[in-house]
Amino acid sequence: MSTPRTKPKYYLTTPLYYTNGLPHIGHTYSTIVADVIRRYKRMRGFAVTMTTGADEHGVNVERSAIKAGMSPLDYSTAIAVQWKQIWDDFDIAGEEFIRTTDERHHRTVQWLFKRCRENGFIQKGSYTGQYCVHDNAYVADAGPGDPCPDCGRPTETVTEENYFFKLSEFQQKLLDFYAANPDFIKPESRRNEVLSFVQGGLRNLSITRTTIKWGIPVPDEAPHVFYVWFDALIGYLSAVGGPDFAERDLWPADLHIVGKEIIRFHAVYWPAFLMAADLPLPRQIWAHGWLLFDSEKMSKSRGNVVRPRPIVNVLGIEALRYYLLREIVFGQDGGFSYDALVTRYNGDLANGLGNLTSRTLTMIERYFGGEIPTPAVATGSEKYSSGSAEFASEALNRITQLYEKLSFSLALEAIWEMVASIDKYLTVEKPWTLAEKPEDRARLGKVLYTAAEGLRLIAALAHPVLPQATQKIWSQLGQTEPLSSVQLDQLAWGQLKPGTRTGKPEGIFPRVEKSEAIERIEAMEQEQNKPAATPEAAPSAAPAAAATAPAPTTPPAPAAVPAKIGIEDFAKVEMRVGLVKSAERVAGADKLLQLQVDIGDEVRQIVAGLALAYKPEDLVGRKVVVVVNLLPRKLRGVESNGMIVAASLPDGAPVLAGFLEEVPVGARLK
Repeated sequence: MSTPRTKPKYYLTTPLYYTNGLPHIGHTYSTIVADVIRRYKRMRGFAVTMTTGADEHGVNVERSAIKAGMSPLDYSTAIAVQWKQIWDDFDIAGEEFIRTTDERHHRTVQWLFKRCRENGFIQKGSYTGQYCVHDNAYVADAGPGDPCPDCGRPTETVTEENYFFKLSEFQQKLLDFYAANPDFIKPESRRNEVLSFVQGGLRNLSITRTTIKWGIPVPDEAPHVFYVWFDALIGYLSAVGGPDFAERDLWPADLHIVGKEIIRFHAVYWPAFLMAADLPLPRQIWAHGWLLFDSEKMSKSRGNVVRPRPIVNVLGIEALRYYLLREIVFGQDGGFSYDALVTRYNGDLANGLGNLTSRTLTMIERYFGGEIPTPAVATGSEKYSSGSAEFASEALNRITQLYEKLSFSLALEAIWEMVASIDKYLTVEKPWTLAEKPEDRARLGKVLYTAAEGLRLIAALAHPVLPQATQKIWSQLGQTEPLSSVQLDQLAWGQLKPGTRTGKPEGIFPRVEKSEAIERIEAMEQEQNKPAATPEAAPSAAPAAAATAPAPTTPPAPAAVPAKIGIEDFAKVEMRVGLVKSAERVAGADKLLQLQVDIGDEVRQIVAGLALAYKPEDLVGRKVVVVVNLLPRKLRGVESNGMIVAASLPDGAPVLAGFLEEVPVGARLK
């Protein structure tokens, strides 16, 4: 039986992670973000439920299990258990961990399929086309063996009887919904990508398979099993009651956190399924960017995967949480490096918050016997200084607003401005000098009270990101209630009571030696990667190196004769007709423009050196030639996922390749 809720509900989810391997830092980032939101919302008075879980079906898992000599269920169970254990160990597990092999999930998938079918949105047919096993996705406009446009692996030709979902009937319904709910898809770049995809036309979607056995069976329709994306998306609903969701009163989800590579499944297919079943739609979907290692997306095929455990073993989970939330702008791609990680740890945590905590509490222990001193009344000149009530009130408002916008990086930047401000306040006031003069006793009390009260507010504001460290600081300040129960709306300057006994000052973030810490992390990483946790198929070859190498910085000598290549080399370069949807200058770069280019089945972000020859507004609406199978790379910190083709004049000016006749967007060049 459900009980009356005394607080407003907030339900959020991470992706259901695919069980073809153990978590890397990208998966950890998604889950940490969700955990930060969960903790923040609780400090704003919400009853929060967070779901994470494991997506265990599909041909990729089936093949990996066979290669490992295990049944698919045993294989996926072994992986799912390890995923949950890692989230538990990192203290980021949700209230619900849903597995797509759970009986409650099977029941929900079959129930939702039945509702869609009864409403006339399911039909039987047959499919022949290309399928990407790695991404569990059908690939449109691809021939036998063509690479998947997302991962670059060869596609497989599939012919089978399927049940189809009538996605084509939801094009206008989805567009109307997006228009009525402009914040449904975030950030704006992902919203534009989804809008462009839907406006380009939707085709009916195959939602069952007959060529594999590992999946949820379609009732009375053997040998059909549900296609993994129809199956997995429904897990968000299965976790909170499935057919009986009304009893728990948690659906619809308030927020889905996903990676940008799966935004289409969540923002197009998932709402269409729910519409077809007459069920409430989630309120918002936020797509974060990729973590880039050496300017490339992390992936097992590239061998640049970073695992979280070695980092946590050396620096602790709090260091990883802070680095990911502070260094990466949520919604954008972000670079990851061990050097930056340790630098942030030493600079912001050890020398910043840790040092401020230690020096403040040590001086209160030394000069006031471990009791919070009574502050002197502030003079007019002090009322708006760092550490004053007015200063704190403004900071509280600004930081909570940034949290609301999921601007974690800016929120932490503002919190550490408070750290720096109070640290500077102590340096300027020199309490160790005041302590030498009895006549300055009142002033000394005012200074140390100000530092302690500022530290209390910092601990509360940073708690969603650093729950363990801030609880230690909170307790050392003599606060007895759990910090997680503090309501940010009720937080104000002056609530720290004079006379409160402080705890013994203890180090929060001990400083580490950078090279030694990195060496230990890398050694653990190599050791962890030696015996692969689960066998997997060897990765397919990446696109030709010639296609991905950066252009030479100087043109070849006029007399140079280009090397001959075979037709098979040229065939590796995939070019399509693209339509420029938007263009803007890249900050700090004279030559670069950031373009959003529609290539038919998706909108790509491409950085091109066209700014000296073309104005951004002149490019919008223009058709261009796009090389689409280049590996992503970063230019001036902005990810470029493709290349615009242009001729180079003798003076170096670019001239875009174009077309005299009308050609459709997405057409392939041969």
